[in-house]
Amino acid sequence: MPKQSDVSGLSASFDSLDDWLHHLEVAHPVGIDMGLDRINRVKEALQLQFSALVFTVGGTNGKGSTCALLESILLAASYKVGCHTSPHFLKFNERARINGEMVGDELLLEHFAIVEKARASLSDAPSLTYFEFTTLAIMHLFSKAGLDAVILEVGLGGRLDAVNIIDPDCAIVTSIDLDHMDYLGDTREKIAYEKAGIFRAGRPAVCGDPVPPQGLLDYADMIGADLWLLGRDYNFQGDKQQWGWAGRAKRFSGLGYPALRGANQLLNASAVIAALMAVRDRLPVGAQEIRNGMAWVELPGRFQVLPGQPTIILDVAHNPHASAALAQNLENMAYHPYTIAVFGAMADKDVAGVLKPMLDKVDFWYFCDLPTPRAASATALAEQLRVLGFKEGSDAGIETFASPEIAYQAALKKAGEGDRIAVFGSFYTVAGVLAYRNAKAH
Repeated sequence: MPKQSDVSGLSASFDSLDDWLHHLEVAHPVGIDMGLDRINRVKEALQLQFSALVFTVGGTNGKGSTCALLESILLAASYKVGCHTSPHFLKFNERARINGEMVGDELLLEHFAIVEKARASLSDAPSLTYFEFTTLAIMHLFSKAGLDAVILEVGLGGRLDAVNIIDPDCAIVTSIDLDHMDYLGDTREKIAYEKAGIFRAGRPAVCGDPVPPQGLLDYADMIGADLWLLGRDYNFQGDKQQWGWAGRAKRFSGLGYPALRGANQLLNASAVIAALMAVRDRLPVGAQEIRNGMAWVELPGRFQVLPGQPTIILDVAHNPHASAALAQNLENMAYHPYTIAVFGAMADKDVAGVLKPMLDKVDFWYFCDLPTPRAASATALAEQLRVLGFKEGSDAGIETFASPEIAYQAALKKAGEGDRIAVFGSFYTVAGVLAYRNAKAH
């Protein structure tokens, strides 16, 4: 139960993580509020700074995989590593990992209280969004944990994202595509400018996008970042058995493929190696540590293929670029007579662009409502698919459901042993199915 709470400048204090998170959901007038003025004021009150080497990871797709690969390799090299990612699937604690383990409630609460005390101490105390407050608390926790390396995943964009209050020692931008256009702009050039905002003068900046927009190149040049480009500063090549990486007087051969599945993982893995080579004077890693990290890496919900029959694939593909990658990954799988999709998405997404690459990959579409006002209704999603020309018949169909869990249960009843179910779209879609499966397992 709360001790006291106020969404104005007064201090709030809670006994449980859930109470804190409920409070933070309403503590700021809007959920997304781009800009660093408010969070910087609290950062200064906290005197937040890092002695650890900091990696910041931005991009449209591949951020989660890149963070996971970087974390896994550094852990394989016996470094102490903190990793902050978002959003979470089942538990908020997934957002804060130290040495690969989720941070417990008690430690999080300690740092929530410290951030709140600093915020409330300011004259005209600013309110912070859920993401700003929690990111600040996790950063503060990491800054006191005696870590060698800290990995921070950008929430939205880069330049105005809460993570950008910290000057990274190395910044990685994975891919640049159209997403969050209401906030970031409606062209790749505009979005690239926002993403490049995490670069710093004189420090390594890795771009893993094979075709980076000119705006990103110009920005890196203007500020004097040490830009590592795929095809210019580093490269990779592979066959079916193994792959190799080469860049700036360093070469690795005989690498095993990352344990993460999917067509784009070598792009992500190559950018990670480039970043590690860029800071190797401070955090040296060897070939065997890279191999071990690639082999041990895990990441839920990114082309995650679950064991058993029917085949279940979980993927948080929620923009056209990610959906095209998912379609390619499904194409590369073994033959399945029928594919059933469980799909839910936010209303502000390019839903038609997400559905198009999957049109010829899916036989039965099970659309679902999601537990957030931002979501498109299952009925609206179904209508978009029909507009795209999907034809229903004896071997193709559309159904709508009130939740991902109900849609998934219906898909399980429909699927034969050799069929597959692709659960994709919003994090809410995948999280709903994961929560249902976990509940059934206990």
